[in-house]
Amino acid sequence: MGQKIIRFSDLTGEHVDNDRDLVRIVVRQHPELDGGPVEIEALSSELTAVEDLALDLVTIELHYPDAGEPETVVLEADAFDRLASAAPMAEVLRGAKRVTQAVPVQAAPAGSRERVNYASLEHAGRPHKGRTTEAEKQLVQGHLDAINERLTAEGVRPIDLGNAEHVARYGLEALAQERGATLG
Repeated sequence: MGQKIIRFSDLTGEHVDNDRDLVRIVVRQHPELDGGPVEIEALSSELTAVEDLALDLVTIELHYPDAGEPETVVLEADAFDRLASAAPMAEVLRGAKRVTQAVPVQAAPAGSRERVNYASLEHAGRPHKGRTTEAEKQLVQGHLDAINERLTAEGVRPIDLGNAEHVARYGLEALAQERGATLG
């Protein structure tokens, strides 16, 4: 006896004739979402207007002198740009001091230096100097979504399929094409 799986779009309930028409959507933030990210599927034809509906957002941290933890605020880019009155925001940002990501470092005995294995799920995809090994490339290719979730949770830039440098560094050309990413 055989089985037949019938799939439907989570958004519209429309029948899915071909699995290649399905787009996996990971919802990371939503007012009704509790307990972390969730995954839904929709037909690519249902998402054609998503790019047009997307907002240009800015995420900022407010570090008040008397507060322990910074406050994170997300606002529309136009509203943020209007805060700059002395010069255009683009000019303000170009002249701004770079923030270095504080990565907790364990103390090591003097003269010793522990090497990071970027070919492990724990470290793969992190920005680093030097060449990217085939082992790291294969790990990123096979586990991109999980690695990006870890990188985001660590406050490190995720690997962007729309970034030509990231795609070349990790050999993600086929995956970028499969997911319809536009290289910029």
